Amino acid sequence: MNLRIGRIGRRSIPTLYWLILSVGNGYCRETPVLTDSLKVYPTNWWVGFKNPDLQLMIHATAVGKASSVLVSYPGVQLVKAVPAENPNYLFLNLRLAPTAAPGLVNIRIEHTDGRPVTVINYPLLARRPGNGTVFARGVTSGDFIYFLMPDRFSNGDPGNDRIPGMRDQSLNRDSIFWRHGGDLQGIIDHLDYLQGLGVTTLWMTPVLENDMPDRTEHGYAFTDHYTIEPRLGGAPYYKKLSDELHKRGMKLIQDAVYNHVGSYHFLVLDPPSKNWLHQWPQFTQTTYKDQPLMDPYASATDKKTVSDGWFTPQMPDLNQSNPYTANFLIQHAIWCVETFGVDGWRIDTYIYCDLPFMNRCNKALTDEYPHITMFGEAWVHGTANQAYFADNNIRTPFKSNLQGVVDFQCNFAGIVPALTERPGGMDGVNKLYTTLSNDFLYKDPMRNVIFLDNHDMSRFFSQVGEDAAKQKIGIQWLLTARGIPQLYYGTEIGMKGIANPDGRVRLDFPGGWKGDHKNAFTGEGLSGAEDSVQQLVRRLGLYRLHASALKTGRLMQYLPKDGLYVYFRYDADQTIMCIMNTGEGTATIDFTRYAERTARFTRAVDILSGTEYTIPGGLSGAGEKRTAGIPIPAPVIAPMQMWILELKR
Repeated sequence: MNLRIGRIGRRSIPTLYWLILSVGNGYCRETPVLTDSLKVYPTNWWVGFKNPDLQLMIHATAVGKASSVLVSYPGVQLVKAVPAENPNYLFLNLRLAPTAAPGLVNIRIEHTDGRPVTVINYPLLARRPGNGTVFARGVTSGDFIYFLMPDRFSNGDPGNDRIPGMRDQSLNRDSIFWRHGGDLQGIIDHLDYLQGLGVTTLWMTPVLENDMPDRTEHGYAFTDHYTIEPRLGGAPYYKKLSDELHKRGMKLIQDAVYNHVGSYHFLVLDPPSKNWLHQWPQFTQTTYKDQPLMDPYASATDKKTVSDGWFTPQMPDLNQSNPYTANFLIQHAIWCVETFGVDGWRIDTYIYCDLPFMNRCNKALTDEYPHITMFGEAWVHGTANQAYFADNNIRTPFKSNLQGVVDFQCNFAGIVPALTERPGGMDGVNKLYTTLSNDFLYKDPMRNVIFLDNHDMSRFFSQVGEDAAKQKIGIQWLLTARGIPQLYYGTEIGMKGIANPDGRVRLDFPGGWKGDHKNAFTGEGLSGAEDSVQQLVRRLGLYRLHASALKTGRLMQYLPKDGLYVYFRYDADQTIMCIMNTGEGTATIDFTRYAERTARFTRAVDILSGTEYTIPGGLSGAGEKRTAGIPIPAPVIAPMQMWILELKR
């Protein structure tokens, strides 16, 4: 194939037909002949990026057999045109000069088979203002994340519940596996509720198109990266949600899936090359075992199966070592940030991705958006294993640049056993202490996301035996511990469910549908226990908004004794003492045991009850040692209770 690059002379051929196509925000001057069959990805781009290179993927019948390609636009150079192995794809490597201005880039493709010349007017846009101040601000330990499934939260627009032509036409709230109709408008309708809990950041399960035959409620099987799921409201409502969040000073996390796509994705049904996906002689599933990736004695076969095996038969594994696949994914991530104003990323199935690719992808995002943040799902067992996937202090051949992880260890070997095991030896709350003692492995453990439950796990309330006291301790720990707290929708009212099957932990949020007898948004119909937990989240979440010690302060923890676990969050302006009694009996609080942190104070005020305790031997407001007087009874905490005390002078 001879692909001519650069300006070519005019032809005077009376029978020449012109195909004028518009992409993205472009404009169609004539009726397009191949509108439905020719696609360009990314659908548009922007001027002014740090990286001047852009790779367009053109998808159309036999477009790879083109005889010549001409790109004509000031400041845009066609470096190379590359036909894919599949003749239905053509890749164009463009370079944008700093002088390139917004406009429509004229791309002309001539064919060898006598078809009309294809002309594409490709949109170059001006970049979104407010990088790092309005959007792409990043998510930090000062934030409070609320995680929800759009299909199961609230139905704000019943008109998009079913979309003609899509494969999954299910709509039945009585089935835990079918669609229920929740959407982005439903979330917008209840942003006041989230803010009222002290939430600063919204994370949703993926919002990209999932045109699969069934089980589309979760969103993790993409079928088109550049289409927002129409049953959620499509791109207009995703932009609206982002704008509404930012108006309130809130943030948006997008759920990225780089590891796999859905089996009905167009890149699976008509792949650009045989190695676009990881191919096996017969179906091979990942082992779901992370150990071979860092094991110095692991076999190459085991490493390959972990990374290249398919997640499920319906979720083919993307080959991120293919440079064209990698570019497609990286450019899409940048496109989403610029189009929708994303502030941060949660990255699904991180441990199964090609890790060098992930480093490249993470860096590409932070190069363009210096304040943006990302945390990855590292569902592993062991703090060293988990730290391996984050920016760490471990000397290994591979070094990750991922800022933080979803902290499964603080869950599996932390708060859950603290409340479900007897506190003896290394069990119970001692596991929580031990897990946090391993924070030396991370460059910055404050960037890890801590949580009680999520969409793949049994509800926390069920894990602790539907014990309301334990549920409350879990929430108090979540909002006072180090890291970025994430609350799964419904945990604030004690929703329950065992994750076998997973649909039981993805039930509808009460009040999200017209006619619901219970409404957690207004409190109508909630039981006393449900209301009590919700009020706890609300009071502590709102308190945390202005508590510098909880948001960015340091952590000091003391060895647990007989189930009593005490830790402090503190900075120059505030000190908060957290007392968790997981033992079977009452525990007496001896403030002198914690003099390193308490000696400068005379009072401890419970931020929830208002109860005030005297700290014997503390300093007075004038900085003088309090004189001995009438003995002050030491406070006693009941079993399965937690106090959060702000220390005062």
